[in-house]
Amino acid sequence: MNLVPFGSVCSLQNGRAFKPEEWSASGTPIVRIQNLNDETKPFNYCNFEVEKRFHVDSGDLLFSWSGTPGTSFGAFFWNRGKGFLNQHIFRVDIDERHIDKNYLRYAINSKLDLIIDQAHGGVGLKHITKGKLEAVEIPLPPLPEQKRIAAILDKADAIRRKRQQAIQLADDFLRAVFLDMFGDPVTNPKGFPIGTIRDLVATADYGSSAKASETYGEYPILRMGNITYQGRIDLEDLKYINLEEKEKSKYLVKKGDLLFNRTNSKELVGKTAVYDKDDPVAIAGYLIRVRPNEMGDSHYISGYLNSAHGKATLRSICKSIVGMANINAQEMQSIPIMLPSIELQRNYQKLVVATRCKLQAFDAALKLAEQAFNSLSYKAFSGQL
Repeated sequence: MNLVPFGSVCSLQNGRAFKPEEWSASGTPIVRIQNLNDETKPFNYCNFEVEKRFHVDSGDLLFSWSGTPGTSFGAFFWNRGKGFLNQHIFRVDIDERHIDKNYLRYAINSKLDLIIDQAHGGVGLKHITKGKLEAVEIPLPPLPEQKRIAAILDKADAIRRKRQQAIQLADDFLRAVFLDMFGDPVTNPKGFPIGTIRDLVATADYGSSAKASETYGEYPILRMGNITYQGRIDLEDLKYINLEEKEKSKYLVKKGDLLFNRTNSKELVGKTAVYDKDDPVAIAGYLIRVRPNEMGDSHYISGYLNSAHGKATLRSICKSIVGMANINAQEMQSIPIMLPSIELQRNYQKLVVATRCKLQAFDAALKLAEQAFNSLSYKAFSGQL
């Protein structure tokens, strides 16, 4: 199959660098990276006109070229109406007489591992230059073959998305359960006492800064990428570490521990989840292991920090330095929180655990759907489909 540079079949228009003082409460939506990979994220708005080259509309193909590998990078269709393009996103303009836009999306996304390898930047925040992205080679068959391949991948992608939607519904259910049991944290309609997370915590300890191995080590080590934004533990991409006997009590996580991501991008810092496996694992230095006292439950604290109010609080207190944001253990423990009875917290914990158990079947189905899609994608772009 003929290979061509990505930049030879499209032109890339970067977004505008909007300043915070240019944001407004109404006007035209500013399309940021978080609006591409999570449609629940709120918009910032602009109430003045900008140059036409920064306009986007439904049907435009966009490519996010900066952010967290595995989350932010990639090509997305924009289908939410007129907007203004923010920096760190390219609008991908093509001649549709020769290129199928949907095929191009699948083709460049099949190269994401290569693109991320070529990206530069600090921990958790990478950037790919326009020149390097334009130089990435993609297969380019005739237009009818492009359309055929895209149609096949669409079917596999639809199955994958249905599995993802089922998991999203379960996460939405748990958020609704939290609000039903405890009320909106903003208004505290049930009149719970207000304290801080510190009131519910026995210990809060940082993870190990030792170098981990790709293959060898007594214990798997959880890093910030192993906690999802939705508040779950992802064990797909693990490294390994050996610990001395005196280090085990400091760095090992046991079932029921709360994990808090203290350093990440501003959008992702403060990711929180409860470790619910029986086998011990270690944690890396960008995570904090939190163990509650007799007044607190890990699932309740996690539910609070994963609520809309909790996420907003985390964004408001983080300190950003050179693209990375940080919330230390003391700052995390100083976050205001409702203090319901431990009995009510444990009732919530039981519902969360029961729901998570049922989710395991959805997770397995999604994994199979992902494998099927990746297999088809590999065949499609290696001339075997």
